[in-house]
Amino acid sequence: MTATRRFEEQVAIVTGASSGIGAATARALAADGASVVLAARSEDRLAELADELEREHDADALAVPTNVREETQVDALIDETVDAFGGIDVLVNNAGLSRGSEVEAMSTDEYETIQETNVDGVFYATRAAIPHVRERSGHLIFVGSFAGKYPRSFNPVYAASKWWVRGFAKSVAAQVGDAGVGVSVVNPAEVRSEFETTSGSTFAKAFEEGEVTEPEEVAEVIAFAASREGSSVSELDVNRRDKFADNF
Repeated sequence: MTATRRFEEQVAIVTGASSGIGAATARALAADGASVVLAARSEDRLAELADELEREHDADALAVPTNVREETQVDALIDETVDAFGGIDVLVNNAGLSRGSEVEAMSTDEYETIQETNVDGVFYATRAAIPHVRERSGHLIFVGSFAGKYPRSFNPVYAASKWWVRGFAKSVAAQVGDAGVGVSVVNPAEVRSEFETTSGSTFAKAFEEGEVTEPEEVAEVIAFAASREGSSVSELDVNRRDKFADNF
């Protein structure tokens, strides 16, 4: 007997899909039956991942190079998805970046880059996707952060952007929940990926395997939240087991 795949005949968009949590999420959704639309700036990486998903999981995968900072590109991403697959069931707002700088030392360009990616990009994608997700009683997933729940001395602008993501997601839930749209927030702490640390290195280089959360662990949580039918997982935090011992 063939096991039922949770996302069979569903269509999912994953932003920031070229690496880390995004790529792992795309793999998890494809393995569970979804047609996956991959959005990020790196065209080569997206093409490689699309080929992998089709080869390894027999999944329909569409690579759409997208800079979420550009409103027109995000709108084109949504339009191309609907044209290719007829609708959208799941949007995973994952694209994001960090800059670890004291406020007085942060340049306007650094500030605007964080805001345009972590705030504007989430707004553009959510706004464009809502009508299509509503049609299918689908799910909006927002990747937040540990930093979006606790004050940060070393990356306050990034932290503030993630506080915004959480507040925005919950307010969107208040608008679309009665239309049958699920809204969930997933808050990872450190994830061993190419995401930058405050020193300019990456978490993959800063931590050994087993020290912090792996992208695949966060992807499993995202897939769990997206698979809820008739309910939403308001928030799920994904922390290494000694996280709070380190902070308090």
